[in-house]
Amino acid sequence: MQLLQTLIPPSSSPTAVAAALPVAFASFLVIYILGYSLVFRHWPSGARSEASSCLISLFHGTPAVFLASFAIYSDSDRGFSATNTPFQSAVLDFSVAYFFVDLLHYVFFFSPGDALFIGHHLATLFVFLTCRYLVGHGAFAILTLLVLAEVTSFCQNVWTLAGVRKGDSKLAARVYRLLSPPFYAFYSVVRGVLGPVFMYKMGEFYWSGVADGVVPRWIWVSWMVVVIGAISVSILWIINLWVELYRERKVDGRLEKKKDR
Repeated sequence: MQLLQTLIPPSSSPTAVAAALPVAFASFLVIYILGYSLVFRHWPSGARSEASSCLISLFHGTPAVFLASFAIYSDSDRGFSATNTPFQSAVLDFSVAYFFVDLLHYVFFFSPGDALFIGHHLATLFVFLTCRYLVGHGAFAILTLLVLAEVTSFCQNVWTLAGVRKGDSKLAARVYRLLSPPFYAFYSVVRGVLGPVFMYKMGEFYWSGVADGVVPRWIWVSWMVVVIGAISVSILWIINLWVELYRERKVDGRLEKKKDR
């Protein structure tokens, strides 16, 4: 935690906070380029870009969980309408930088199937940027959602990387198979239970009108639309994965029975 305080101190000056976005953007861009040109240079072209996206996600997800958690608990005023602290603003910039770089990835290597991801990134950037630069309040809510969104990212990225290579690597196929059930369960609890509970509390608070003076109604309504949409898509996605897993295991069971005969 001392390292995090050194990188972005809670009492950061306006100049230090302002530098967080360009520094983080440059860092994620360099990581992506290194991943594409060096780390995954022997991977198939399509897989290289996806793996590089996973790489910057690994450098964002878990650090974002720790940074956001520390930003929340280092501020005694933890409320949905609380003023953003300099440290919270810097953490928001850290995530904004990541989503900008990953958005560039999807635009540069665009395929029709990526439209949903592009929409997700644009909506997420809208929430972060309005919280950070337009209203200057509500970071507690947004950073808590960030923690819930990214706490599963390490597992998801490892699972995704294994899935990319499972067709030509026995090790990747084994990792993918072993990791799928616990990852699905973890994701289901976070996105299917914790996320909706916090979303309800957030909506209940803003709906009361208490925060309208600092977070305009159109802003928090937009936030809620994005959050509801993101959680709904996540739930549908994980349900589909559970169904696919059930079908795969069912087929595997039948094959095992045939072998035993």
